[in-house]
Order: sequence, then structure tokens, then C-alpha cells
Amino acid sequence: MDSAVILVEDMYEELELWYPYHRLREAGLDVFLVGPEARSYQGRYGYPAQAKATPGDVSLDQVAALVIPGGYSPDRMRRDPSMVALVRDMHERGGVIGAICHAGWMLIEADVVKGHRLTGFFSISRDLVNAGGVYVDEPVVVDGGLITSRSPDDLPSFGSALAAAVTASR
Repeated sequence: MDSAVILVEDMYEELELWYPYHRLREAGLDVFLVGPEARSYQGRYGYPAQAKATPGDVSLDQVAALVIPGGYSPDRMRRDPSMVALVRDMHERGGVIGAICHAGWMLIEADVVKGHRLTGFFSISRDLVNAGGVYVDEPVVVDGGLITSRSPDDLPSFGSALAAAVTASR
């Protein structure tokens, strides 16, 4: 497993995509941006991110981690069944999934929250609980293969936990 996937859609939070991108590259992984279409997506502040693949192009056999950045992009991602299925499939394989901020919405849509301890942006805490999760207000929560954080302020903790999980899984 020598690659990682970061999901992207318009209105992604730039820091929550690019910080994990570089941390995973530092961990020795090839990192690929995957969107509903292979095209350029705009971040919340206008920074572009080029998805070179779609979920149908991804073979999870070689994927060590899947990351879902926050911003408003998870609300858009969860409307695409192939994006949701990729998250669900990664979870079913027992893979590492990093989700930060509003990315919990994708975990909910993929039906992988029930029974897990996790965190996210405070405004989706009720959504996580209603989906059967146990919400905790901490910078990073690791529960099996799920690694969750609340906001860009938590990126150092999130990045460290993500890198440690990927290293352990190799």
C-alpha cells in the first residue's frame, strides 16, 4: 500500500486538504486527489485543486489512507453515490480514513459512524450522535481506522495521528 487518496469537491477547506496532502507525501505515499469528475475544484478561498481521478478509477488495494477534508465540500461530496461508496468500501476493508471538520457528513452518508467515538466541527456534533456515533470534543480522536478532528486548528494533531496510522498499516 503505497498511495493515499484525498477526496475533493468545490468549496473544500484549503488547509484541511493541503496539510494532510503534504504530511502523507512526507510519509512516503503517492497522494491522489479524487473528485466526482477529473477536473479542477475551487477551495473556499479560491485555491484550485486538480482531481486526476474519479472513484471508479481507484483500486483500494494500493490505498493506505483516504482523507476527507472539510469546508462545504462534504455536503457536495455526499450527493455523489460513487464518492460515498468509496468511503464505505475503505471502511469495510478496515482502512485508515481521516475526516476533519464537516467531513463527518461523508462518514454519516457512508453509514460508518455507528458505535464509533469521533469528533468534528461542533455544528455537526448532533448529526454524528443521531447517526449513532459517540461525539467527543477533542483535537483528534482515533477509533480503529477512523481518525477525526474538529477544525484547521487541530491539523498538527490530525496530521500526526494520520501519519502514525499510515506508518503502522504498512
